[in-house]
Amino acid sequence: MSNKVYEIITNRMIQLLEKGVVPWRRPWRVGDAVSWRTQKAYRGINTILLEPGEYATFKQVAEAGGKVKKGEQGQIVVFWTRREKKDEETGEIEEIPLLRYYTVFEINNQCEGLQSKRNDQAFDHDPIEEAERICKSYKDAPPIRFGSGRAFYRPSADFISVPPLRDYEVREEYYCTLFHELVHSTGHQKRLNRSGITELDKDNIERYSKEELVAEIGAAMLCGVAGIDNSTIENSAAYVAAWLRKLNDDKRLIVQAAGQAQKAVDHMMGVTFKNDAEAEEAA
Repeated sequence: MSNKVYEIITNRMIQLLEKGVVPWRRPWRVGDAVSWRTQKAYRGINTILLEPGEYATFKQVAEAGGKVKKGEQGQIVVFWTRREKKDEETGEIEEIPLLRYYTVFEINNQCEGLQSKRNDQAFDHDPIEEAERICKSYKDAPPIRFGSGRAFYRPSADFISVPPLRDYEVREEYYCTLFHELVHSTGHQKRLNRSGITELDKDNIERYSKEELVAEIGAAMLCGVAGIDNSTIENSAAYVAAWLRKLNDDKRLIVQAAGQAQKAVDHMMGVTFKNDAEAEEAA
């Protein structure tokens, strides 16, 4: 049954791409990078240096009774200050601008023991039972962290971070985002050992693009299994189209990526094959 769903999703993806899709839209609300203590947004170059989130210094985290997770690397925040200097000849006081910096940590992802102070709009959703069941079927899944503003899988530390369910206007898009990162994680060397993850290189645009195709097509397949693809397929197709453009719009790559995506989905769903012949027969 699942293999039929995978085929249907792949064909629908190709049809949407041939018809043309609207630009991809980020499905979660995007917040600013803010000071956790004051909730004021950072300004200037700091908006480029920091991903969306709430940041605090090591001292602020400790004073609030929290702690920075072991191995986490802080981000740099820069600011200008002024130092007074007296002119020896005239006696006048001159103010000299100085560029300073300090290190901050994102409290939702990098710290423990602190609560978010954000009071942005949140969406009240009930979980989707079938989608939750799919997530639970992934027995060797990496840890999942929840932090507003961005979604990613970090192979070096083997964990996933996604914006929480309350950040999505459409709850189905939350699961599509989560599925995308979970599919990425199947490529880890201790799982499927997929080169798009084990040899991750964002400067190698071809390899990176192909891995994104695998993750998004896999996510679309899982949405099909969960019965929520009607709410997510068009945005998934738009995302795939964006990465295909980096690969000379070669739609033949969809079929190749779909094959790897199916292996990833089977791994998550606990489907195993004794040999290649059995796998081909199931397909």
